[in-house]
Amino acid sequence: MNRSDIHIRDPFVLVHGGRYYLYGTRGKTCWGKATGFDVYVGDDLEHWDGPHACFENDGTFWADRHYWAPEVHAWKGRFYLFASFKAEGVCRGTAVLCADSPMGPFAPHSQGPVTPADWECLDGTFFVDRAGRPHMVFCHEWLQVGDGEVCAVPLTDDLRAAAGAPRVLFHASDAPWARPVEQDGRTGLVTDGPFLWRTADGTLLCLWASFSEGGYTQALAVSDTGDLDGRFTQVEPLFRRDGGHGMVFRALDGQLYLTLHSPNANPQERPHFYPLREVGGRLERTDLA
Repeated sequence: MNRSDIHIRDPFVLVHGGRYYLYGTRGKTCWGKATGFDVYVGDDLEHWDGPHACFENDGTFWADRHYWAPEVHAWKGRFYLFASFKAEGVCRGTAVLCADSPMGPFAPHSQGPVTPADWECLDGTFFVDRAGRPHMVFCHEWLQVGDGEVCAVPLTDDLRAAAGAPRVLFHASDAPWARPVEQDGRTGLVTDGPFLWRTADGTLLCLWASFSEGGYTQALAVSDTGDLDGRFTQVEPLFRRDGGHGMVFRALDGQLYLTLHSPNANPQERPHFYPLREVGGRLERTDLA
């Protein structure tokens, strides 16, 4: 199928074994009851085979709704799926699933969410620091804290659980362009979809998403130490035209790409790919040059 026919949010691309594996939130079930995730497989970024179910709740999984933002990362010979889930009476959080193949089938690996049990959280991503220690970077949701947070928590080496307390990396209000949203009578500033990228010169960047005057916006922050212990400064967003929850990957030909979903309205969301280059420890879109 063509890229324009794939209805997903929160696209994530794993490059493995000479092929592309595309994951995302199922567009048809993103806001309510849900049962699983799919993977699309391709040799280029326009033509895909799928969807292939890579995780399906067989009735024993703890969550029944808001299956969001699956990411698949290789770690010590296996593949780990980080995704957000929710159930009645249970805070939304990121859990970890595991498989021997990028195609799945993925099975529960963590004992429920890895994020704090009393926090409303979403969009956990995997990151290994310079010392080789695994972490999860995630969002503490604005619906609970008002000013959305991007946080980091160390993980055990087997990725089954947190290995320490979370710490805040930055707030949504740190971005001068961020604009509040309103839901169910509550107003706040959103943080969505963190993703970490280290440039060739060692600079650590954090992609994340929020809302600006242009709609959903793909933001970018920079650590002043090159690791999670640094102070993150907000720089010029990568995309302001109602698109976000992006990540960066290097294509088979070596070209860097940003992928995100746009527009942000259901059911129009589709994955898009924009070429990037690294310049002075920053990312720039070359399609704007």
